[in-house]
Amino acid sequence: MITFTTNYGDIEIELDMQTAPVSCKNFLRYCREGFYEGTIFHRVIKGFMVQGGGFDADMQELPTHAAIVNEANRGLKNIKGTIAMARTDAPHSATAQFFINLENNDFLDHRATTNAGWGYAVFGAVTAGMDVVKKIERVRTTSILGHDDVPREPIIIEKVSVNMD
Repeated sequence: MITFTTNYGDIEIELDMQTAPVSCKNFLRYCREGFYEGTIFHRVIKGFMVQGGGFDADMQELPTHAAIVNEANRGLKNIKGTIAMARTDAPHSATAQFFINLENNDFLDHRATTNAGWGYAVFGAVTAGMDVVKKIERVRTTSILGHDDVPREPIIIEKVSVNMD
């Protein structure tokens, strides 16, 4: 169980180590290193997802570890309340950024081992705090430094607690 303490409230996440071990270990590494503390939810799209884990409150991108293999082909689906790895157009480019699905986003699921069909790897789910996620969804957004859908007021991950049994 991971708890993100944000300036909007707490979000609890349970990881699926069995199905997405690479993504989970990667996410845990960033959590344990304190990487996410002080980062923001920098992309919020109503009815779609909230994204975080890569920028500070000044919209400066943070340096990350190497990219990981994409586990979207392991069967987990991008359904409401799941957390998945964000990436570029290249399928195996995920590093630290993640997103929480606000709805069922099946178009993000694995369909084929091609660039277009690879999908986005789900590695866990929000178990408490979806009300906080929905509160984040409702914020007003703007464009900042070439990035769209950025909350006007920073939504900051203040603390990360890791409680793995």
